[in-house]
Amino acid sequence: MSQNTYNFPKEFIWGAATASYQIEGAWNEDGKGESIWDRFSHTPGKVNNNDTGDIANDHYHLWRKDINLMKELGLKAYRFSISWPRILPKGRGKINQIGIEFYSKLVDGLLEAGITPFATLYHWDLPQALQDEGGWEVRSTAEAFVEYTEAITRALGDRVKDWITINEPAVVAWIGNDIGEHAPGYQDMRRAIPVSYHVMLAHGWAVPIIRRNSPNSEVGITLNVGWREAASNSSFDLDAVREGDGKWTRWFSDPLYGRGYPADVIADFEKQGYLPKGMDFIKEGDLNAIATPTDFLGVNYYNREVVRSDASDNEPQTVFEKPKTPENWTEMGWEIYPEGLAGVLGMMYFDYKPLKLYVTENGASYSTAPDENGVVNDTYRLDYYKTHLAAVHRVMQAGVPMAGYFAWSLMDNFEWAKGYAQRFGIVWVNFETQERIIKESANWYKNLIKNNGFSAQS
Repeated sequence: MSQNTYNFPKEFIWGAATASYQIEGAWNEDGKGESIWDRFSHTPGKVNNNDTGDIANDHYHLWRKDINLMKELGLKAYRFSISWPRILPKGRGKINQIGIEFYSKLVDGLLEAGITPFATLYHWDLPQALQDEGGWEVRSTAEAFVEYTEAITRALGDRVKDWITINEPAVVAWIGNDIGEHAPGYQDMRRAIPVSYHVMLAHGWAVPIIRRNSPNSEVGITLNVGWREAASNSSFDLDAVREGDGKWTRWFSDPLYGRGYPADVIADFEKQGYLPKGMDFIKEGDLNAIATPTDFLGVNYYNREVVRSDASDNEPQTVFEKPKTPENWTEMGWEIYPEGLAGVLGMMYFDYKPLKLYVTENGASYSTAPDENGVVNDTYRLDYYKTHLAAVHRVMQAGVPMAGYFAWSLMDNFEWAKGYAQRFGIVWVNFETQERIIKESANWYKNLIKNNGFSAQS
């Protein structure tokens, strides 16, 4: 085999991913309740251009069309998320049967098309009614998640056999409640820490319910894992990497795999004044629940971060980022660094030994539009996929049990605080007409799936 040919095992799963708020639209139709993203995007100044997900890709009405697109691309699996307020408009209590029926029809349509459904229970659209009661900051929201999990897995568990509980708990906690760029938009680390805890507790409590209601299924969680490198070998920069990895990765992965909360990160938070009452939200049995064994780990990866301490007596920087050209940086302002994907997959496997791993998101934002012939020649995105899939192949050769790869995203969509200004899709979407156009990166991906591999020259 040529070193420039990358062949994958026949059971390797090729898919694409989306999220409910980013594509569904129909934000207040058929009994759906308000989500924190409805409230956030309707608040002027929170989202680029004051864009909202009110209509987005109108997937709620066009799902058949979208399944046909997936079938045309030869996708083996589709990772989608379920809108909690579409199932339980108030977060708990009365079930909205029309919401259940939407996802039931979607699942049936996927199975008829030969596409395996991978369902994510929570991809950030918390019912606003629960946020009004304290959101993830309070334990009762994790309890409500149990009720939601019970309702949707009882309805779909006979057909959906691959479940992801929570997408990117670090983003839920830190971006939504400390940095404030995402809903609910708080900037308070003292609130964000209990948020980070209750999201993981909800995950742990949900796993046995999924197993009970969906026999012979596989259950996991998806973490966003970035690759951090120190800008120099100074103690300042190396400690900044430790701190970043601790806050964004180990704070979630350590308790997930039964190690409890990392002492160094607790010390960081205490030193910064963020834990005035310590970890008083931990109750007996909670850590065992969070560490409930799972069947796989999902990893979302996009870019590298070169970490630099601002200490006045720090050494000069020795690691330099690549020049800011489209070949090296996406339009999100993220550096392209496929070696980082190999790094994070190796790190998560050799540190925690999950039974298997999926890349549950990986992709690049480029706004390349259709040319006069209607062709979207998104060369930079295609190159991004080639180099990152080569990295996946490389770690498999090193013994990492990779089970599948989900491109982010199936189609251009509402990109959270960036609105419609960023396009990650392998399918172009005209948001005014809802026309879909398969991009050249998608045609390449289709060929890869068909051949279960690719050549660097293809």
